[in-house]
Amino acid sequence: MKCSDLEWPNEKKDRCVPKLQDFLSYTDDTIVLVISLVSTLLSFLTFLILITFILHQNTPIVKANNRNLSFLLLVSIMLSFLCVFLFLGHPVDLTCILRQVSFGILFSVAVSCVLSKTVIVCIAFRATKPGSSWKLWIGSKWSNYLVLFCSSIQIMICVVWLALAPPFPELDTHSSQGKIIVQCNEGSVIGFYSVLGYMGVLAIISFIMAFLARTLPDSFNEAKYITFSMLVFCSVWIAMIPAYLSTRGKYMVAVEIFTILTSSAGVLGCIFFPKCYIILWRPKLNTRSHLLEGRR
Repeated sequence: MKCSDLEWPNEKKDRCVPKLQDFLSYTDDTIVLVISLVSTLLSFLTFLILITFILHQNTPIVKANNRNLSFLLLVSIMLSFLCVFLFLGHPVDLTCILRQVSFGILFSVAVSCVLSKTVIVCIAFRATKPGSSWKLWIGSKWSNYLVLFCSSIQIMICVVWLALAPPFPELDTHSSQGKIIVQCNEGSVIGFYSVLGYMGVLAIISFIMAFLARTLPDSFNEAKYITFSMLVFCSVWIAMIPAYLSTRGKYMVAVEIFTILTSSAGVLGCIFFPKCYIILWRPKLNTRSHLLEGRR
């Protein structure tokens, strides 16, 4: 008697037994508990940084480079940490659809904020020159429109992807003997890599602009911090691609989760930790006079 695709012969080969289902389970995998703990701690740390920035929102270091963009960036990073939970547990229709779309949109918002911050640094430096026409761009809402425009493109990509070939849960009974890999089929590979590709384009543009502006004279110049953050971001995602393609089942999902956590933590640490250090432990540097001295 031949066993069905959902069953496997026992050791004596005299009857069929159900195959084990393989996915990141909350009850059977220790790594899920570790991921949940790390994700929760990082999101809580981001929340504390957000509260710190709100409480000190009228100080020069927070007001520099658009505090509203900083708030939006922190919220998107915090939600990026929390979206990891969509990758855990037994895949269902809703989680398969939300997991890739949520992290793609959230990361695009975060990288768009970083790009907008970089452009602000360049404009602020040019506006300090006498008679510069760039002064008209300072304080305008164009930076918010830039974030909205860049994020809208990613949203459109996701909408087209979901409309034509949305992700769905599937049972892979052939890749591993004795196991059923419960996974999310991306539906459209082109849609999935279009989301990643667009996010990569935004990150590369942000990195190039920040690298070119990293030496501008400004005590609170974020360009050098953005350069390091985008370098970490791009390095992690480039390293993720071969690791993601060479694994199967729950290990493939674990690679993507690790990439999301690492890249988000890199952006958070490189951009906001230096500012928090000055706000909390070096308040004497958080003054307008110090800011003006750095621009001379």
